[in-house]
Amino acid sequence: MHNDLDAGEEAPSTPEGESVAARVAFLIGGTGLFLAMATDAIAVLGRHTGFALLGSIEVVQACIVLIASSAMVFATLKGAHAAVHILTERLDLAMVARLARLSAVLSALMFLILAGGCLWLVADLWSGAERTELLHIPIVPLRLLQIVALLFIAALFLRTLFRRGTR
Repeated sequence: MHNDLDAGEEAPSTPEGESVAARVAFLIGGTGLFLAMATDAIAVLGRHTGFALLGSIEVVQACIVLIASSAMVFATLKGAHAAVHILTERLDLAMVARLARLSAVLSALMFLILAGGCLWLVADLWSGAERTELLHIPIVPLRLLQIVALLFIAALFLRTLFRRGTR
């Protein structure tokens, strides 16, 4: 068996540039996307064959929480949030670095505010046992997943802030 590694090297545990968090976000989002697609496909097929899949919209809506949460985490991990460079490409590097730190602070603050709003909703509706109308899918676990994703994104922005501050 041929191995391209030198005797002292170890094989990487994950593909280059792919963190465990990115793999988890990809798995959660992919699962949500697959479930949404399968549910919708079965519902459409059922409409044409006389078999109604009740609650397919509720399932797809629940899957959207998985998809959106993982997409936001994945975009943050990859540094792929939308950015306009029309101004920053004309500035000197010191000013660009200061603006990048400000952007990281404001982004973290925005995601912390979103997480706070979601926490507020969970606290207000906790005793109500909030569920979807038809299938009675519990909403609290979906809200908690969203809160975890929002807090993780805020932490990622703060991490980039402190990494840039050490350079």
